[in-house]
Amino acid sequence: MVLTMGQEALVMLLMVSLPVLLVVLVVGLGVSIFQAITQIHEATLAFVPKLIAAVAVFAIAGPWMLTTLVDYIRRTIESIPQMVI
Repeated sequence: MVLTMGQEALVMLLMVSLPVLLVVLVVGLGVSIFQAITQIHEATLAFVPKLIAAVAVFAIAGPWMLTTLVDYIRRTIESIPQMVI
């Protein structure tokens, strides 16, 4: 039972964090290619677009992420009596 719950928690973690990580990865790659082409190596140029992309993803996918996490927590709390028996 504990291993199943741990596996479900890891899958939930990946599912919820994947959209943000993928978008930030793509934006970071694009900025890095732009910096390599133009030879502009400014630290804020790499940071600000990633931050804006992450905020945009949280604004768009945030309700889905929150709903998914709340459903998982609700299922976990509701399964506590079955684990005790």
